[in-house]
Amino acid sequence: MAKVKTIYSCTECGATSPKWQGQCPGCNEWNTLVETVAEKAATNSRFESLAPTARLQNLSEIEAREVERIATGIGEFDRALGGGLVNGAVVLIGGDPGIGKSTLLLQALAHLSLDNKVLYVSGEESGEQVALRARRLGLDTRRLQLMAEINLERILATLQAEKPVVAVIDSIQTLWSDQLSSAPGSVAQVRECAAQLTRLAKQAGITVILVGHVTKEGALAGPRVLEHIVDTVLYFEGDTHSSFRLVRAVKNRFGAVNELGVFAMTDKGLKGVNNPSALFLSQHGQDVAGSCVMVTQEGTRPLLVEIQALVDTSHGNPRRLTVGLDPQRLAMLLAVLHRHAGIVCFDQDVFVNAVGGVKITEPAADLAVLLSITSSLKNKALPSKLIVFGEVGLAGEIRPAPRGQERLKEAAKLGFTRALIPEANRPKQAIPGMEVIAVKRVEEAVARIREME
Repeated sequence: MAKVKTIYSCTECGATSPKWQGQCPGCNEWNTLVETVAEKAATNSRFESLAPTARLQNLSEIEAREVERIATGIGEFDRALGGGLVNGAVVLIGGDPGIGKSTLLLQALAHLSLDNKVLYVSGEESGEQVALRARRLGLDTRRLQLMAEINLERILATLQAEKPVVAVIDSIQTLWSDQLSSAPGSVAQVRECAAQLTRLAKQAGITVILVGHVTKEGALAGPRVLEHIVDTVLYFEGDTHSSFRLVRAVKNRFGAVNELGVFAMTDKGLKGVNNPSALFLSQHGQDVAGSCVMVTQEGTRPLLVEIQALVDTSHGNPRRLTVGLDPQRLAMLLAVLHRHAGIVCFDQDVFVNAVGGVKITEPAADLAVLLSITSSLKNKALPSKLIVFGEVGLAGEIRPAPRGQERLKEAAKLGFTRALIPEANRPKQAIPGMEVIAVKRVEEAVARIREME
């Protein structure tokens, strides 16, 4: 019996090598090459363009029209998608096991099935398991079609015959194609199955939603090309021990990125949260030291988030720990606080937490982090009903944050009466019920806080 030929494929970029090596020759990542079975030469039909071809024409001659949206019936899900699903779009959604991906998609399909033809392809669960979940959630599934299958060719044939408006593939890592000899979930299988489904979606106008597994680091498993092929990439975030879930868009060809949908997990499935700021604000009976409320911008949605800091005397090497914030940026902010405001923390343990499990990546949280640290170190609470935002530079300057007006309006709507913000974000028109204090430097911000006490 002839020996099966093997090659080594990169899990990040999909590049191949005839032998194993520590560094990928394509993307230069280390320890990403895995052994796979070498595939037979493919026919040219497998390498057709994913998008339909057309005659050569000037871009100015092409008539652009608004993309029609299909509402899923779940407002927070539609927000993350940019307003709803688009015909022919391919959406990839990933998250930790058991976080609620299948539950959310089953709820969305049940609502869509009332007016549209839909198909749920389950590769991980039997039909009985899916039906049991739908019954537990109290969903109307009389017109929801289900197919328990992992063979790609059978799924493609069913999609071409039935022509549903929306199809869910749960999950892409379970599919396998007859044209490849490697196992389901391998780099070659995931890449080929995703490309074939995307090609069909574009040609037939079917909206395809792919569920993707994630690695222990939280990134989507499989080749990186998977995220490049699809139109929208959503990440399901949140602690499985908490009842709250976040759906964040990290790529969207039909809408804004970093849009955020907030859900609460109940016994009847995932329910949208209309006022997500309430999740990220603690309910203190009285003012406490080390707490500062900031306004972060997630896509088009401003959110109020409480930043908590605890500064304590170190008994050895000082520790710097953050939850929901960048730990490297914390070290930089502590140096700025020492150099420009004269507040010393080199002999203190510093712990900073963003309440509610939210992850803040924008630098507009800098000023709130510094003021919460100062409050904890001095053991003096910040003034009540105060919100803060602003980016801090290494020279001690406070830089503006985008969409400052929207942040202030959201804070005023939730009852906050004072705002400490960058000078460049000072509103041109006064906001009713809001006292705005604009500052240019870190030492000025610390001084203004002391004046309020």
